[in-house]
Amino acid sequence: MKNAFLLLFLFSSLFNFAQIKGKLSDEKGNPLPYVTVYEENTYNGTTSNEQGHYELNLKKIGKHSIVFQFLGFKTQKIVIDILSFPHNLDVKLIEESFSLNEVVINPKDNPANQIIRNAIANKKVNIEKTARYKADFYSRGIFRIKDAPKKILGQKLDMFDEVLDSTRSGILYLSETVSKIAFQKPDKMKENIIASKVSGKDNGFSFNNAASANFDFYDNYLPFDVNVISPIADNAFGYYKYKFEGSFYNENNQQINKIKVTPKRLSEPVMEGYIYIVDDSWAIYAVDVSIKGDQMQNPALDVLTLKQNFSYNATSKIWIKNTQSIDFTFGMLGINISGRFTYVYSNFEFDPPFTKKTFTKEILTFEENANKKEDVYWNTIRPIPLTIEESTDYTKKDILQTKKKSEVYLDSIDKKSNKFQISDIIMGYTYKNSFQKWSTNYEGLLTGINFNTVQGWKIATGLSYTKNDREKGKYTRFGADFDYGFSEAQFRSTGSFIHKFNNINKSEIQISGGSRVAQFNEEKPITELLNSVTTLFFKENFMKIYENNFISFFYQREITNGVFVKAKVDYLENKPLFNTTDYTFLQKDKSYTSNNPWAPNDNITPAFEKYNLIKAKIEAKINFDQDYISRPDGKYNEPNGKYPVLTLGFEKGFAGSEKKYEFDHAKAKITYDATLGNKGILSLNAKVGKFFNADQISFVDYKHFNGNQTYIGLSESYLNVFNLMPYYTNSTNDSYFELHTEHNDKGYIMNKIPLLNMLKSNLILGYHLLAVPNTSPYAEYSVGLDNLGFGKFKMFRLDYVRSYQNGFQKDGIIVGLKFLN
Repeated sequence: MKNAFLLLFLFSSLFNFAQIKGKLSDEKGNPLPYVTVYEENTYNGTTSNEQGHYELNLKKIGKHSIVFQFLGFKTQKIVIDILSFPHNLDVKLIEESFSLNEVVINPKDNPANQIIRNAIANKKVNIEKTARYKADFYSRGIFRIKDAPKKILGQKLDMFDEVLDSTRSGILYLSETVSKIAFQKPDKMKENIIASKVSGKDNGFSFNNAASANFDFYDNYLPFDVNVISPIADNAFGYYKYKFEGSFYNENNQQINKIKVTPKRLSEPVMEGYIYIVDDSWAIYAVDVSIKGDQMQNPALDVLTLKQNFSYNATSKIWIKNTQSIDFTFGMLGINISGRFTYVYSNFEFDPPFTKKTFTKEILTFEENANKKEDVYWNTIRPIPLTIEESTDYTKKDILQTKKKSEVYLDSIDKKSNKFQISDIIMGYTYKNSFQKWSTNYEGLLTGINFNTVQGWKIATGLSYTKNDREKGKYTRFGADFDYGFSEAQFRSTGSFIHKFNNINKSEIQISGGSRVAQFNEEKPITELLNSVTTLFFKENFMKIYENNFISFFYQREITNGVFVKAKVDYLENKPLFNTTDYTFLQKDKSYTSNNPWAPNDNITPAFEKYNLIKAKIEAKINFDQDYISRPDGKYNEPNGKYPVLTLGFEKGFAGSEKKYEFDHAKAKITYDATLGNKGILSLNAKVGKFFNADQISFVDYKHFNGNQTYIGLSESYLNVFNLMPYYTNSTNDSYFELHTEHNDKGYIMNKIPLLNMLKSNLILGYHLLAVPNTSPYAEYSVGLDNLGFGKFKMFRLDYVRSYQNGFQKDGIIVGLKFLN
C-alpha cells in the first residue's frame, strides 16, 4: 500500500510538470519578453519572462496547436506532437508587415475614426460576452532600484544596503500570487488566493490581487489616481486623435487594425500609444498605451505603460484578455525605482451558475497555508518561469530573512541604533529590543517647545513603552506625557495605557488620566505651532485653553462588518485659566485678548466656573455595504463608495458637582464622496445635533465648530472647517446643523484652460453652512486651486473665501500648507 501511494505521488508530480517550454526570440536571436503563449481554442495560456523563456502547462501528450502572439510580430501557430514531458520548443518570431490597402481610404474621413466609432458602437455586445466568468489568475510584481543615493537630505539611506549590489542597484520587492476568481459586471468580484509568496518575507501575504488589476478598456474610465479616459470611451473623440497605421491578418485570417492613439491635450488624464481592433467584430485584440504621472496627478510617477493581449476561441467566438502587464518608473530625491506587474488569466469558464452566495462582502480570501507552499509546488503552478535574477533574489532574501530574524543579528542592529548621543536629549531617543518586539521611546524637547499666553513658554516631552506583534495585529503601549509652563510655573502630566487585541475586529482599549491643558474645542482647530507663530509675531492668541484633570476609559471595535462602535467614560474636573504673560516678538504696542472666548477684552471674568462631571459617550459608524479582504494576519476593510458613511452618537453628562452641568446630546453625521466620472469628486460632510436639559451647562461642554482666523489651512480638504469664522462665536448648547461640501474637478476644467493648464492643478469649489438658534446662518463660499507646488512636490493649496452672516462679513485668501498636516 505504501508503494502504491508513492507511485501515485510520483505520477501526480509528473502530471503536474507536464509542460512545453522553450525560448522565444526574433530573427536575430534577441530574446522576446512577455510574448503571449496559449493553446489554440482553449483558455490555457502564459507569457514569456524578461529573458524570453516560457512554460506552458498541458494536461496530456499528443497533438497540440500552440499560438505565439506578440505585438509587432506575426502571430505563429505551431502544431506539435508531444510524446513525453517536458517538451522543448524554441520559436523565432518574424516581424509583422502592415498593409494600408486593407482599409479603403476615404479622403473625407480618417479611416481610424470609423474603426473607433465601430468599436464604441459594439462595446455593449463585446462586454456582454465576457460579463460573467470564472478564471485562474496569476500575478507577479517586482520593484527595482538603480543607483540608490547613500544619503537623502543629509540622512543615511542604509535600509536597503544588504540587498543592493556594488552599484547600489537591485530588487527591492518581488512577489507572486496564484488565485481563482469569479467576476460579474459591473463590479462584483470574488477572489480566493491559493498561493502567495513574497521574497524575504516568511508571512508571504502579497497584496497583489485581481481587483487591483481590473482595467477594462470597454469601460469609459480606467481607475487610477484619477479616472483615465479609455481610447474607446463614449466621449473618447473629445480627448483623442486617431491614426490608422495599417492592418494585418492573424492565424485565423481575421483582420487586425492598428490604430495610433494621441491625446488632444497632454494635460488631460489620457493615454498615448496603440490599440488594435479586430475588423468586423470590433473587439479589442491588444492594447499598448502609456500615461505620464502628472496626467494622473501622481507627480512622483514618471510614466506608466499598460499592455493587454487578447486571444480568440473559435469554439465560443470570444476574444478574452489573457495577459496584462503594467510597467512604471517613479522617483524623488534621487531615488529612482522601476517596477512591473505581470498578470496571466487562464482556464476561463463563461456564464457559470453563480448564486447569491457567490458574491459576498468578503471579496478576497486566502486558503489555509497559502503562504507556506514549497518550491516544488510553485514550479508546477507558476505560468511564467523565473529569471535568473528573480531566482537569485528569492534565494538570497530567504537566507537574509533567516539571518535577520535571529537574536544575534537583531541584537547587533539594536546595539548600533541604541547608542545614546548628547543630541538625543533634544532630538529624542529610542531604545529597542527587536527580537522581543518591544521598544522604549523618549520624545525629546525640540518638538515640545511652544508658546501661549496662559503658560508662556512651554516645554513638553513624553516617555513610552511599546510591545508590538505585527504578525498577530496587536500591540500594547504604556505612555506618560509631561509639560511645564514657565510663565504659569505649573507642571502637568498624564499617563496612558493602550492595548489592541487583534487585527480582525480591531478591538482596542485605552485607559488614561492626569492633568493637562486642553482647548475648549476638543477637535483642536488651531495647532500649538501655528498658535505660537500667530502669538509671537502678530500678537494674535487665538488658542483658548483650560485645565482638564481627568480619568478616562475608552473601548472600540467593529461589532459586525461595516459597523464600528466607540464607547468612552470620563471623570472630569475642569478649571478656568487666565493669561499670565504679555510677551511677544513683535507688535508690542498691541494687547492680547483674554483667555475667555466669550469676553475677549475681559481678563478678570473666567469663561466658566470650576466644576466636576462624568461624561459617557457612545458612537456608531456605519459603512454601508462594506467589502473586506480576509488575510491570515487581519481583516482589511474596503468601504463602498456608492453609499455615504453614517455616524450616530449620544453623549450624557451626569454626576456633576452641580445639577446644572448635566446634559444630554444626540448627534449624527453623514460623509460622502461621489466620483463623477472624469469630472472630479463631489464631497459632503453634514452634521446635525441637539442638546437636551443643557441651559446652564459649562461652556466647555458646548458644541464648538472649527473656525479659522489664521488664513492658513493645514488639511487636505476643508470639509470640517469654516476658514473665516472666529473660533467660538457660534458655539451652542442647543440644536445645530453644519454642512460642508466641495467639488474637486481633478483637472477636468483646469486642464482645458490655456496657460493655467501648465499648473496641473485642480479647481476646488466649496460651500459651507452653519445654522444655530437665535442667530442668522453663517455661510462661506470658496473657489481655489489645489495640487500646487514645484516639480514633484505638490503640497500647496490656495483659496479665495467669502463669508456671510447677516449680510456680507469678510473675504480672504487661505494658504494651504498640506505638508504641515
